[in-house]
Amino acid sequence: MASIEDLAVTLRTIVKPGMKPKELRAAVREKHPDARKKEIVRAAFYALTESPATGEAALSDLHSFALSERGLDDADGELKLSKKRKKDCTRKADGHASH
Repeated sequence: MASIEDLAVTLRTIVKPGMKPKELRAAVREKHPDARKKEIVRAAFYALTESPATGEAALSDLHSFALSERGLDDADGELKLSKKRKKDCTRKADGHASH
């Protein structure tokens, strides 16, 4: 399994302006076939935080890729949200909330 740093280096070398997320993942998997989608996305964020070695247009695409792909599951591509829980908060006679 490749490290996040190795994947980030690969991403920095292969990213080109206008690349689609699917193309980026495929290009990374050519060099790192065992890389999971989640690891590639983390490496994209890592590559953005390290000193960039590519042009601004390519970094913009890498940023868009990382943001659009984060939190998506490989299986269904949907973000699952949990139900919002309500806080039980009542006011006392003095105006302060009790939890």
